[in-house]
Amino acid sequence: MADKSIFILGASRGIGLGLVREFLARGWHVVASERSEGEALHALACDRLQIVTCDVTDPESYEKLGLADAAFDILLVNAGITGARHQDATQATETEIAEVMTTNAFGPARAARTLLPTLKDGGTLAFMSSLLGSIADSSGGFDLYRTSKASLNMLAKGIAEQQADPREIAVLALHPGWVQTDMGGPNATLTIDESVTGLSDVLESAGGKGFRYVDYAGKDLPF
Repeated sequence: MADKSIFILGASRGIGLGLVREFLARGWHVVASERSEGEALHALACDRLQIVTCDVTDPESYEKLGLADAAFDILLVNAGITGARHQDATQATETEIAEVMTTNAFGPARAARTLLPTLKDGGTLAFMSSLLGSIADSSGGFDLYRTSKASLNMLAKGIAEQQADPREIAVLALHPGWVQTDMGGPNATLTIDESVTGLSDVLESAGGKGFRYVDYAGKDLPF
């Protein structure tokens, strides 16, 4: 896989960091981004890893990455926060809504559109979503986070509709499972290694074109 490359936006910890480890282990070239220098990511330094600095909420930061000559097989936007203290739609403040929606939905979509020229025709664009973004599966509650991920799924599908035919790009909205990260907590059912192994298999085998909403095991989810 020495000729394969992936850009992971949001790779300093948790699932993003786990994906860096996994793709390096599979022999890929990896460009990984961080908002500020993270010890764990830099500990993986090798000749197949390039670390860059950017923030999904700051367009200027990823516009200046200097990746114009890159040709990635996979472009993965891994961004998400639980964010607001008030998740209920009747309590969330305008500031809380703006922060979560920018970080979880519009920031990732904007970054993806900006970075699309670095993705090979026939490549895979992926977003880290959540089952909580499924409208069909929703049981209500956790309003702000659910809405942000549903919005991300909609934005991802829109990119697929606009880009899939001319460029043969596969666009994925990925549910990593309930994972033992800072966000998922210690009682989550999956380890980071279990999640990223499955996610990496899904990413490597994506192919084709158009939009899919899938979990870490490759199971299609209700939109």
